[in-house]
Amino acid sequence: MAARRAARGVLRGVFSSLIRDGVPALNYTCRGSTRSTIFDGISRARGMAGLVQPVQDREPWRQALEKVRNIGISAHIDSGKTTLTERVLFYTGRIHEIHEVRGKDGVGAKMDSMDLEREKGITIQSAATHCIWGDYQVNIIDTPGHVDFTIEVERALRVLDGAVLVLCSVGGVQSQSITVDRQMRRYDVPRVAFINKLDRSGADPWKVIDQLRKKLKLHCAAVQYPIGLETELQGLVDLVQMKAFISKGAHGENVVDEEIPVALMEAVTEKRRELIEVVSEVDEELAEKFLSDEAISVDELEAAIRRATISLQFVPVFMGSAFKNKGVQLLLDGVTNFLPCPLEVNNYALDQTRNEEKVKLSGSPSAPLVALAFKLEEGRFGQLTYLRLYDGTIRRGDFIVNSTTGRKVKVPRLVRMHADDMEDIQQASAGEIVAVFGVECASGDTFTDGSVKYTMTSMNVPEPVMSLAIAPSSKDVGQQFSKALNRFQKEDPTFRVSLDPDSGETIISGMGELHLDIYVERIKREYKVDAIVGKPQVNFRETITQRAEFDYLHRKQSGGQGQYGRVVGYVEPIEEGELSGKKFEFKNMMIGQAIPSNFIPSIEKGFLEAGNSGSLIGHPVENLRVVLTDGASHQVDSSDLAFKLAALYAFRECYHKASPVILEPIMLVELKAPIEFQGPVMGDINRRKGIIVGSEQDGDDAVITAHVPLNNMFGYSTGLRSMTQGKGEFTMEYYQHAPVPQDVQARLVKEYQNKRGS
Repeated sequence: MAARRAARGVLRGVFSSLIRDGVPALNYTCRGSTRSTIFDGISRARGMAGLVQPVQDREPWRQALEKVRNIGISAHIDSGKTTLTERVLFYTGRIHEIHEVRGKDGVGAKMDSMDLEREKGITIQSAATHCIWGDYQVNIIDTPGHVDFTIEVERALRVLDGAVLVLCSVGGVQSQSITVDRQMRRYDVPRVAFINKLDRSGADPWKVIDQLRKKLKLHCAAVQYPIGLETELQGLVDLVQMKAFISKGAHGENVVDEEIPVALMEAVTEKRRELIEVVSEVDEELAEKFLSDEAISVDELEAAIRRATISLQFVPVFMGSAFKNKGVQLLLDGVTNFLPCPLEVNNYALDQTRNEEKVKLSGSPSAPLVALAFKLEEGRFGQLTYLRLYDGTIRRGDFIVNSTTGRKVKVPRLVRMHADDMEDIQQASAGEIVAVFGVECASGDTFTDGSVKYTMTSMNVPEPVMSLAIAPSSKDVGQQFSKALNRFQKEDPTFRVSLDPDSGETIISGMGELHLDIYVERIKREYKVDAIVGKPQVNFRETITQRAEFDYLHRKQSGGQGQYGRVVGYVEPIEEGELSGKKFEFKNMMIGQAIPSNFIPSIEKGFLEAGNSGSLIGHPVENLRVVLTDGASHQVDSSDLAFKLAALYAFRECYHKASPVILEPIMLVELKAPIEFQGPVMGDINRRKGIIVGSEQDGDDAVITAHVPLNNMFGYSTGLRSMTQGKGEFTMEYYQHAPVPQDVQARLVKEYQNKRGS
């Protein structure tokens, strides 16, 4: 500790002498005003302790990458993500006029390029763009807020270096905010928070910061203080620089810095002290100065906030109103000042030639190419594949190798995306997000130049919770119908298509009613196919609750070679959390060679197939462990098929002895309604067999959190509106699968048997 302090002292002395001796200052433009800073090796340079090599000693590619930011904008539905992105594009010169989200002027927001998005006023697909702010290149992905499209957020966060968590100043931390925060933690994404809609009636940024600390357990503090709230919102005070910033001009394009209003000085000073205190709790360097009551300069505080943010120990909170054009430019400064460049994030690949050993990627454009395909779209010119480049350089006309399949493909066209517009480029290097045409692959595939065999870790894909039967209205459009389903299934990993073995119907499965409705509408609009849709069905599961033994001999002799296979063992439930999300496990515990080892994979395959359809209601069986302890084989009659069938029938025979139960999807429902309707709303939740887990007051509203079976939530929006005179609103997301009550299980089993009998 003492040695480190001494080293820092020596370095500071060197820098002081450099400044005295007249090191030239570098001018850079920010917020429309020119400032001067000593760039060569001083605290404004970006590094672990704010101390890095002088600029001229670093490779040019490092200097270029330090000026790149890859960020995502994520939030709960209706928090103003797309409106914020629209302003960002306007202020950075990417678009020349502002259009609002719902497209009332017939144009709509740039990032909502799909007609359905403009009509419904929601983001359905994540959209990528890039812009220039000062001398920084910012690549942005705007993501949906609705829980049904959570995969779009998941795959965006998988490839980004930083994120902006947008929150409504009135709604605060809502259910999808919690989901997005969980996704950011999963991929270790540093973030800044932006409290939007300060112009709304009831805006309270301090309440939202308190919720960030309590609900999301984030170590955070405001870096700004609002000058007025609601209709009185005029601008913001920057607590780091201690300056007031007022937006002027027709669209707030001119940001003018002024003196802090005298009436706010006391509150602002207190909030700055709170900011320093919170940051010093996680930053050793700042803590030393804070505890010894030394003066803390702007550069020192800025460097400490950056270090703490990049190390995931702190979240700076910005605020403003995107709709009223206030605070957006200051947020852009925050993104460039506090979020990491691609070199400051540790990215790892798995080396397939060394038993998936973890390899740290350098981020160098001269390294072998490593790129991850994180999103697919069917464009006008074929499949459009979005790539995040982690290492190396990709050029138009290059041959690249798909590490997953081993296929070598040519890159016929390379583009940089701006929502649905494309900009052709000749090459792209590590740290960039680009798209390629004509490269067939699946979402999550890794591409290299062939000199290395690396794969990137895949993203988390949630299981679908709802299904419905669908069929084309006439046989003439069957080909288009199949084409649409194949395309959507390829684009969206949470959209699944299957065939009901009993009825022969096509079943589509997804994350909720809205998710499936959107795809049915897209089939109609994009493929001109009218579809007949059945009643939505929830995705039940089956599981066992106790251990059961099996001892099954499959013997068949019908002339010629027969079939012979005997399997002995037991099935048992996998306890929750035992295998970190694994639904099926097969264990070979045989001693000796009662069954030749070459037949073991067929036995596993037989049990796996049997588990795809439980005998209660024909739904997949999960949390199942199969243990093989003994068996027998025949020298002539034993075969892969014989042992596969033996496993299949053994499972069916012992399944009922294992006390199987049906699991149904339970949803986490968050309701908000005026307090006078709290009684009827809670009574209705109880009638729907929901469990109320939380209830709190937020102003004049009651906020109720409950766990409710998805099967009982159909048509709930209509019911809630009529109960609350149209004033209630709710959101829901998948929580878990849980056993159904005995009476419901008996009814479902009877319905299934009747259906099969008919």
